[in-house]
Amino acid sequence: MKQKPPPAFEVLEGRCAGPEVCPLSRVKAGAVVCIKHLTTTPEVTNRLRELGFCEEQRIRLLTRQSNFICQVCNARLAISERLADSIMVQAVPAAMPEG
Repeated sequence: MKQKPPPAFEVLEGRCAGPEVCPLSRVKAGAVVCIKHLTTTPEVTNRLRELGFCEEQRIRLLTRQSNFICQVCNARLAISERLADSIMVQAVPAAMPEG
């Protein structure tokens, strides 16, 4: 009997479901994530870094409709789903309330 393929990853309760790292394209809108790895060609990787998509950079995914709109370094940038598939991220735990 064949096993079912693993489910698509989404950020649930502040962490990626499944492995710790998942593609940006699998994250829910509104989530804050930390970029862990760029799996693009060297030219695209360099351009992403110039735009602020660097390893260990925290970003917020604002929308995920026809394009993925991310808030990066106080700027909003739209990227394609294909490019979002190549940006590996890890969820940032929600801040603990002070008290």
